[in-house]
Amino acid sequence: MMGAATLLIGVIPTYDQIGVAAPLLLVILRLVQGFSLGGEYTGSLAYTTEKASPFRRGILSSSTAVGTTVGFIMGSGSAWLAGAVLPDHAVWAWRVPFIASIGLTLCGYLVLRGASETEPGLKAAAVRPPILTSLVGDWLPAIQTFGIIGMTNAAYYMTFTYMVERRKAVGDAAAVNFMLINTLTLVIVLVAKPLGGWVSDLVGRRRLMLVLTGATVLAVFMAQRMMLYGSTGNFIWGQVLVAVPTGLGLGMQGAMVVEIFPLRTRVTSLSFAFSVAIALTGGIAPLVTTWLVERLNQPLAPAFYITVLAVFGLFVLLPMAETNTRALDV
Repeated sequence: MMGAATLLIGVIPTYDQIGVAAPLLLVILRLVQGFSLGGEYTGSLAYTTEKASPFRRGILSSSTAVGTTVGFIMGSGSAWLAGAVLPDHAVWAWRVPFIASIGLTLCGYLVLRGASETEPGLKAAAVRPPILTSLVGDWLPAIQTFGIIGMTNAAYYMTFTYMVERRKAVGDAAAVNFMLINTLTLVIVLVAKPLGGWVSDLVGRRRLMLVLTGATVLAVFMAQRMMLYGSTGNFIWGQVLVAVPTGLGLGMQGAMVVEIFPLRTRVTSLSFAFSVAIALTGGIAPLVTTWLVERLNQPLAPAFYITVLAVFGLFVLLPMAETNTRALDV
């Protein structure tokens, strides 16, 4: 689904050719991408976590998070490369990365074709409880999922989407450089993710997330001005400040959210809770931060949004027990 939708976006006719059908088709294809991601990402989290021993769940589960960063790096890098190499007047340049994605689709198919189900997965497949009843019954881990991933994802999107677009929107002459910086800084996130999974295996995921919550808020307040108003060098250091704690958090959160859901509808309930949390925190972060800036007339207002999510996260995390050793077959 993801591969087909991405390829079709690359060959979709223009507005001049088919009129209003062009943006409608684009929205439909983006929805198909979202449906694909909603099932595949959280399914991968459950798969890698269930495959691992209780002492290696964090680092093995982080491979899914690493995959998303590789995708971000390739997306950001291809956008920068297309802008730097292809002619400025080439209105078709944006299509090239989308069409080229067919290669990744084929690689993904070959990898998944040889994957076998986990033992907990087979056990869950034998019992299919009603979906709606299960979603309602899993309300507590759903709220906990929001608290665990909300702040980190909002900080991530603010740093690697909003700030870059903000610098481009004000007509910064070095806008193409910020795209390249974005790509390079994501490499730090790439390294931090498995490190976060590994550390959470050693010290506990709840304990590590409590520390990272405070560290992320401090980093956002320190780095925001550097990214908004600083030189290219300051922009780099601002991104790095946020990249380290968010990368560590994103790397360990996958195992943690899998561990808090019961086996019976783990993937279904987790997918729903995770997707809603991403949409309400990270997905709309650029929109919310832009609105806050205009409403409060305060360019540094996005940090307030991150802080509110952090407070909610602490409210969720403090009464929780560590999840590292929880059995995943129940």
